[in-house]
Amino acid sequence: MNPKRKPPVPIIDNLGQIGNPYRQKQFSVDQYLDQPVDGIEVDLEHALKFLYSYNGSTATFNSYRRELERLLQWAWRIEQISVLTLRREHIEDFVRFCLKPPTAWIGTKNVSRFKNQQGERVANEKWRPFVVSVPKSEFRDGQTAEAKQFSLSQSAIKAIFTILSSFYDYLLQEHLVDVNPVALIRQKNKFVRRDQTKAVVRRISNIQWDYVLETAEIMAAEHSVEHERTLFIMNCLYAMYLRISELVADERSEPVMGDFRKDQDGNWWFHVTGKGNKDRIITVCNEMLTALKRYRKFLGLSSLPGASEKTPLIAKTKGQGPVTSTRHIRRIVQLCFDTAFQRMADDGLQEDAEDLRLATVHWLRHTGISEDVKFRPREHVRDDAGHASMATTDRYIESDMRERHESGRQKRLKEIY
Repeated sequence: MNPKRKPPVPIIDNLGQIGNPYRQKQFSVDQYLDQPVDGIEVDLEHALKFLYSYNGSTATFNSYRRELERLLQWAWRIEQISVLTLRREHIEDFVRFCLKPPTAWIGTKNVSRFKNQQGERVANEKWRPFVVSVPKSEFRDGQTAEAKQFSLSQSAIKAIFTILSSFYDYLLQEHLVDVNPVALIRQKNKFVRRDQTKAVVRRISNIQWDYVLETAEIMAAEHSVEHERTLFIMNCLYAMYLRISELVADERSEPVMGDFRKDQDGNWWFHVTGKGNKDRIITVCNEMLTALKRYRKFLGLSSLPGASEKTPLIAKTKGQGPVTSTRHIRRIVQLCFDTAFQRMADDGLQEDAEDLRLATVHWLRHTGISEDVKFRPREHVRDDAGHASMATTDRYIESDMRERHESGRQKRLKEIY
């Protein structure tokens, strides 16, 4: 059968399942292909070793695995050659393939690559290398994804070049290839458009945030067992610009109450391990400190934590231990967004509420930063947000689009006398 018409089986399992490839002696690929291809055992070995270097961050591992998996599938199944033999023209063909993959390679929902069956890990027949989805608001309206709707964003195309170039740099260092074919592509703008405008910072408006926070407070008052935690999460995301991954326990870190610490001047800071395994400390404002005290009172704890306290920052409501799933946090935030949207609609503000149908958890981080750069020194916001450069922080200095349009709507082209 034409390999473009047959869905491929997954190759690389989750981080916890692949083990340490540096301790493995054999790398079998027979189960992945219908016919043999020379050299692909070495491909798999070094793909796994390259990925294993990112075992400190599940998110990074997953991103790199996605791109490497696609490359392996294309090279082995479509070209039937080893990735060690790919040249510049091959990489260009691969990018074109990613821009318009065959329908059989496109899924309409994210599923696990492998599943447990009778004590063994088996390939999930529903998995696909590419996935198409519909916007959150359209999904709520009953629209479903179709393979023909698939398209790659500009950031996704950039990720292909970035990740594959890193992989080939690794192969160069291992003396397995003599050149990085990705680096040889001089005209990447054939695939990646240069946008002269600044990317819009996705955030919710001030009135939307007021409703969201008030909604969380109402939910906490009515169902404290479940929603005092919701209120605390919303405050953390907005007031301390936290990423969702910085709230949950994973192999990188396990946030605890003791991460709130007071310095010798009596100032409170939150210590976190963030993106790229970088540690940073975040200013804890007075209102965030009040929110912390409220949550700790609900939990039956002392007003403020000691430096050695190991109580999970975000604990499970059923069972023991910290929340370990970002999906769990997303559901909590989404419920709050949905309830706030309905309250705004009931108050006759449905048009003003529309962004809440699209908003994600990360918008709260963007909103908190966007508001703070209006009155705090940029370098202070940069350090609290964990931005690598001031240029990233400067993206948030742009005035709110609604305010910008409001100020310009009534301008005149000629004086009226």
